[in-house]
Amino acid sequence: MTQVAWQVFIIFIPVIAICILLQRYYIAAARELCRLCGVSKAPVIQHFSETLSGAITIRSFDQESRFREISLRLIDGYSRPNFHTAGAMEWLCLRLDVLSLMTFTCALIFLITLPEGTIDPSIAGLAVTYGLNLNMYQAWVVWNLCFMENRIISVERILQYTSLPSEPPLVIESNRPQSCWPTQGEVNIQDLQVRYAPHLPFVLRGLTCTFFGGKRTGIVGRTGSGKSTLIQTLFRIVEPTVGQILIDGIDISAIGLHDLRSKLSIIPQDPTMFEGTVRTNLDPLEEYTDEQIWEALVKCQLGDEVRKKPEKLDFAVSENGENWSVGQRQLVCLGRVLLKKSKVLVLDEATASVDTATDNLIQQTLRNHFCDSTVITIAHRITSVLDSDMVVLLDNGLLKEYKTPEKLLEDKSSLFAKLVAEYSIRSSSSVEHLSNLTQ
Repeated sequence: MTQVAWQVFIIFIPVIAICILLQRYYIAAARELCRLCGVSKAPVIQHFSETLSGAITIRSFDQESRFREISLRLIDGYSRPNFHTAGAMEWLCLRLDVLSLMTFTCALIFLITLPEGTIDPSIAGLAVTYGLNLNMYQAWVVWNLCFMENRIISVERILQYTSLPSEPPLVIESNRPQSCWPTQGEVNIQDLQVRYAPHLPFVLRGLTCTFFGGKRTGIVGRTGSGKSTLIQTLFRIVEPTVGQILIDGIDISAIGLHDLRSKLSIIPQDPTMFEGTVRTNLDPLEEYTDEQIWEALVKCQLGDEVRKKPEKLDFAVSENGENWSVGQRQLVCLGRVLLKKSKVLVLDEATASVDTATDNLIQQTLRNHFCDSTVITIAHRITSVLDSDMVVLLDNGLLKEYKTPEKLLEDKSSLFAKLVAEYSIRSSSSVEHLSNLTQ
């Protein structure tokens, strides 16, 4: 068009300026709307997955309507910014189309008003056609640039995750403990202070004590006292803010995570199995022979059960171990620690989700095979630590009592004695209530 009549180029100067203004005005709001969509979508997906995994429990307690209302509320929360995002895009498209038509109209009027004979009519028609295509292409380019700006929010979120601080190195070559470490399993905690984020209060506030090697130590306390935080700090899932933890005189913060965690064992409260085979669940790193695996299975009373399977150690385990009972999963966790035979063993109320027979089996196996190891037990049921050598009582992140259970029970004013008495009263009430229901 400018080759036919260069004056037409004047029209495109304000058109380009208006396009830039529209783009900037739109992007300022659309980018934030896309961020809101991304933030509000995650709760919808999380609640949906949690509802699916707990569907049986939800139905058994007749809570379908409550979870349905929560789901609809979360979907509404996502739909609001999503609707405004679509509305903002339509706002931009409408104005770009109007601008394109106005540009084409102005150019057409300008060419028509030229004196007769100034340009060749055929060339003028061709110029108008090219001008219309150019306007449409210009609107298309602006729309795609804005669309890309919106979708770049996903890249922004990925970059945010890549900038998260990672865990310390798995191995520190300059400071590796000996292969036989730890030999005694003594855990020395010195002025330990832990919090989960710099802006949050301390969960553990100056904890100092020693878990003697080869002894059984029970950790008790009410909810929120810091029991689980202490274990997370021992495995360096949470790094101490102040203080240190020494195992046989070696600061665990100075060595690699692999060197630390490979020497510790834990039996969690909720037994965990992974999709694969019996062999990979017991020995995921392929460090032990089949004979050692069978020996561990026999010790945890699963040898006969696995021998019944046609594939033996290669018997398939479904996701989360759904084709195994809860008690069998807990015995598999016991088999892992028996195979590893660490000097430091952590029990996070390992028998809370199993029956009495399995509980007695696990306790007896631990006494027989970990008599020379340091066993640290987090107790949610007070009676599970009465046979421990020492009892640690935490209260609001502070060490309140640290003695043998016998001495603590002798002192009726001790917090541990009060917890035992309170637990006994609750247990008696539960038994009496059950008896009344039976009658």
